[in-house]
Amino acid sequence: MSTTTDFTTGKVSKVILRFYFPMLATAMLQQFYSFADTAIVGKGLGDNALAAVGNMSSLCFMIVGFSMGLANGFSVLIAQHFGEKNFPQLRRTFVSMIKLSATITLLLTFLSILFLHPVLVLLRTDQIIIKDSLTYGYIIFGGLIATIAYNMSAGILRSLGDSKTPLKAIILSSVLNILMDCLFIFVLKTGVGGAAIATILSQLVSAMVCIKRIMGIDFLKIAPEEKKNDIQLYLKLLKNGVPMALMNSITAIGCMVVQYYVNGLGVAYTSAYSACSKYINLFMNPAFTAGYSVSAFTGQNFGAKRFDRIREGLRFCLLIVLIAYIIFGSVMFFFPKWLASLLLQGSEQISYAAQFLPICGVMLFAVDMLFVYRNSVQGMGFPFVPMLSGILEMVLRVGAISLLIGSFGFRATAYAEVLAWSGALLMNASAFYVIFARESSNTYTIRHNKNFINKSLLAHRRR
Repeated sequence: MSTTTDFTTGKVSKVILRFYFPMLATAMLQQFYSFADTAIVGKGLGDNALAAVGNMSSLCFMIVGFSMGLANGFSVLIAQHFGEKNFPQLRRTFVSMIKLSATITLLLTFLSILFLHPVLVLLRTDQIIIKDSLTYGYIIFGGLIATIAYNMSAGILRSLGDSKTPLKAIILSSVLNILMDCLFIFVLKTGVGGAAIATILSQLVSAMVCIKRIMGIDFLKIAPEEKKNDIQLYLKLLKNGVPMALMNSITAIGCMVVQYYVNGLGVAYTSAYSACSKYINLFMNPAFTAGYSVSAFTGQNFGAKRFDRIREGLRFCLLIVLIAYIIFGSVMFFFPKWLASLLLQGSEQISYAAQFLPICGVMLFAVDMLFVYRNSVQGMGFPFVPMLSGILEMVLRVGAISLLIGSFGFRATAYAEVLAWSGALLMNASAFYVIFARESSNTYTIRHNKNFINKSLLAHRRR
């Protein structure tokens, strides 16, 4: 139990930072080896190969993001039971989570492989890159079991306040991923398939590290009676996990529509968009991590009904994302060509990327704050608001790209991102304050009534 963290006690800033930095390192390492994948593919195989891999990014996010949403939603219940110190219910939830995850993994693997080619055709994927896109996609989706196993096991550990084990797992898998990338691409000449194999094998290693740690946690030792199927618990998990999963997938659909329009412009634009997406994902990592931190923190404190700590935790995480915005937003705004040249070779592609990055750099604060508010709402157990915000993101992103691409060209992709971020931020921030005020007021009323009853009983006994 020493590696877990009880967020319901101790100085708020201290416990959050102790959890945050290992998880930030984990997220940055994940992005680093994703970045390394892109750089090795782009420099080793050329811009067309990079376009093929980048063309898969929104589709991969739709499938993998669905599993990540499930993991996040399921883990909120783990965090709340941990905050309540209700370990028998925590274990029953843990068992049900594993069973549901296994079933969903099989279903997602089958469907993603079955519909990969039709979807790539629907996205107007250029014939020059469609073969490589299929090769990469079949391997990534065929290995979903490794990806989902890591997401679920890491989600459980984070909900218990353990951010160090996922860090150890990613350190090991990052080194292996880069070494295998170089081996498969430069030595064995396996093309983009080698990059996909390296990704799956490294994720398998990271999953094994996290699962081993979970097996060593004393209060997760399962008794035989706790392994029974519980339909009500399955439904509760799905009620919390499916909205978050749909939010990610709905957001990904919006990104796929943007990819459709980008592909229609030509392969050079597809390469530029792939590079820009990598930088967006990299530079939003500190805020993304703050979102994960506030989700675990809020979940535990919501279970313990410590609303004072929830408010303080939110404010501290917003401070973290403000600092991140100043640093990374500035880099995107002032050095777009330099950033683009690290991943791209052609001057045409670099010039397109340099149109995108400064616009998103200025407005990066919107997506940074979005992560904090959205995960706070989720941590309090209200996943439908984030799901609705995902729908809003999709509508705004699709509307913007379809209306603006004719007038602004490639820059319309950046405007679509900014508009989607801003709309989702407004919805989640508003929802947080409404829900927080209502739930904290209800808790105060219940406690006040209990105190009044106890005092009345005490007075009656004295008489």
